[in-house]
Amino acid sequence: MTTRVVTAHIPDALAEKLDLYAERHDRPKGWVVKQALEQYVLLEERRDQLTREGLVDLRAGRIVDHAAIEMWATTLTATKAVKRRK
Repeated sequence: MTTRVVTAHIPDALAEKLDLYAERHDRPKGWVVKQALEQYVLLEERRDQLTREGLVDLRAGRIVDHAAIEMWATTLTATKAVKRRK
């Protein structure tokens, strides 16, 4: 696997947290940054995928009215209240 060096300026407070985390877990800072970036990219890719799927649904008319959602949400609260009383 080839690698590439990436330089980033980060706030001092974040750099200090990175130093502490790397030291506490006996890992190089580069390893910690790599893990964090991998997770961030995976999360953003998933968020982008879900947004695109949502737009497809929207364009196809597969939507739920806001009032219907509110009505459904009130049933959740009512159900919890009944369960607590028992």
